[in-house]
Amino acid sequence: MGWPRYLLWLALAALLVMLDLWTKHLATQTLELYRPRVVTDWLNLTLAHNDGAAFSFLAGAGGWQRWFFTVVAVLVSAVLLVWLKTLPNRARLLPVSLALVLGGALGNMIDRIRLGYVVDFIDVHYQGWHWPAFNVADSAIVLGVILLLIEGFIPRKVSVQDPS
Repeated sequence: MGWPRYLLWLALAALLVMLDLWTKHLATQTLELYRPRVVTDWLNLTLAHNDGAAFSFLAGAGGWQRWFFTVVAVLVSAVLLVWLKTLPNRARLLPVSLALVLGGALGNMIDRIRLGYVVDFIDVHYQGWHWPAFNVADSAIVLGVILLLIEGFIPRKVSVQDPS
């Protein structure tokens, strides 16, 4: 992939990181920890600190998980950066999905390094059932993975060269 296109995808990831950190800052400044603010009958804004991974996996494991998940995020980010750079210029969906995952991973990694936990604040619920709180970075990662899966199921045009 040429540098201009590579930089475009990196800019998308950087924009996501900035949006994620800005919304987390707003949530931290305006919400009270673990006190829901009702937005609709299915959505609350609830400030939460997650020192684990997705769905609070390994939360409260003694602190080692902070650095474990930071190292995982660094490694995943490095792989995504290399993968993005090696994509052909004609690629469209794959670089978008990789940039989304990269931006989300970096946004949550920054929280872990700075704070020791990830700031979550979006609380979706229905009839007493609550999805675990999440943030913009988590949303970008999920959307990126969904797009990666879609990309994997799109049939490729096979270029058949004339043997003569």
